[in-house]
Order: sequence, then C-alpha cells, then structure tokens
Amino acid sequence: MAKCKRLLKKAQRSPQNFGFEELCGLAECYGFVFRRQSGSHRLYKHPSGISMNFQDRGGAKAYQVQQLLKAIENLGPERI
Repeated sequence: MAKCKRLLKKAQRSPQNFGFEELCGLAECYGFVFRRQSGSHRLYKHPSGISMNFQDRGGAKAYQVQQLLKAIENLGPERI
C-alpha cells in the first residue's frame, strides 16, 4: 500500500513527469483491471464501470494522469 500512496502523491505533484508503467500501476492499485491492449493503448476497467485507456508515448500523457486522478477521486475517499 505504501507504493500506491507514493504513486498517488507523485501523480498529484507532477502529472507531466509520470511514467507509463507508473500510470498503469496506479490504476491497478485502485482496482482497475487490465482488459486488453489495442495497438499502443492499454484498456482498463474498474468494477464500478469506469473505463480508462492509456497510451504509451514516451511516458504517460499528463491529461491521462489527470483523468485517472479524477476517477480515483470519484471512487470516494475510502479508496484514497
């Protein structure tokens, strides 16, 4: 769980300097499940029905990190 909190803090502090594997790891920390890969996109789904897709282009894109942070926030404070 310490790894998840560390990743969350890093994403909040600096979404533009967040790695692609870190983004995928953070999603998995908060219950998102890898579904499939379509080209350069990895598709994740949360049991609540939220879907996310991430594209690796030399690291995570800042807007994708922000979308994931918003989704985590929407899951409720008990998940953070």
